[in-house]
Amino acid sequence: MLLFLTTLAAFPILTPLLAGVAVAQAPDQRHGDQRSAFEARKTGRSLSLREIEARVIPTMRGSQYIGFDYDSGSAIYTLKFLRDGTVIWVDVDGRTGQIVGRTDR
Repeated sequence: MLLFLTTLAAFPILTPLLAGVAVAQAPDQRHGDQRSAFEARKTGRSLSLREIEARVIPTMRGSQYIGFDYDSGSAIYTLKFLRDGTVIWVDVDGRTGQIVGRTDR
């Protein structure tokens, strides 16, 4: 019972500390896609994000470009667009620039 009360008393102190650890990791996770894409471009394994965007964005008339994800394992860029309240995901092969999938078709 004493162990339970000691643990319970420590809970208000530990909770903010643990939350701080989780928050501190968030910026690293947020920039992971950008870092992976940059490294792939630098080593010649993938086209740059700007090259991919230049090929895909003009084909998405009437859509707002939101951003991208990058999967370094498959070298696939996923560009996100918004059209009429619907999110459209466009998968692009980072090595060739070819569109390999879209959610609106």
